[in-house]
Amino acid sequence: MHSIEINTYSGKDGIYQSLLPQLQALCSGEDNLTANLANISAALKETFNWWWVGFYLVQHNELIVGPFQGSVACTRISFGKGVCGTSWEKQQTIIVPNVDEFPGHIACNSASKSEIVVPIIKNGTVVAVLDADSEFLAHYDSLDQLYLEQMAEFIATLF
Repeated sequence: MHSIEINTYSGKDGIYQSLLPQLQALCSGEDNLTANLANISAALKETFNWWWVGFYLVQHNELIVGPFQGSVACTRISFGKGVCGTSWEKQQTIIVPNVDEFPGHIACNSASKSEIVVPIIKNGTVVAVLDADSEFLAHYDSLDQLYLEQMAEFIATLF
C-alpha cells in the first residue's frame, strides 16, 4: 500500500514538485487505468482539498465521467460544450476564475466557483481531461497549470 506524504511547508510549488514523483510511484507496476486514475484523483483531492477533482474520458465522441473525488458529477459532456468539452476541442488547458462568467458553463454542482481543465493528450489526440473545481473564486493559476500539465503528460502514458 502506498501513501502520499506532502511537505506542507514548501508552498504550492513544493507540494506539486513532491507530488508528481509520488504519483508516478503509486502507478508503477499497475496497468489498470481505472485504478490509476482513481488513485490520482484521490491523491489530488487529499493533497489540495479541492471541491471536485477527476477525469472525463473520451468515448464514442463524448466525454464520459471517469474516476473522481467529490460530489455527484455530470455523466456525459459533448465535444466543445462547457469547460471540459472546450478544453477537449481546443486541446489546451483552460483556467476559469469564475464559472458564472464562462459562456455555456455546465453547472454539475452550484458550489463550484472556479475550475481548471487540462487535456490528456496521447499521440496527438485528447483521450481524457483532468477537471478540478473549487468552491472559491480564482482558485487556480499558472502554477497549477504548469504542474497539472506535467501530470497530464505522465497520465497520458497510462492510456
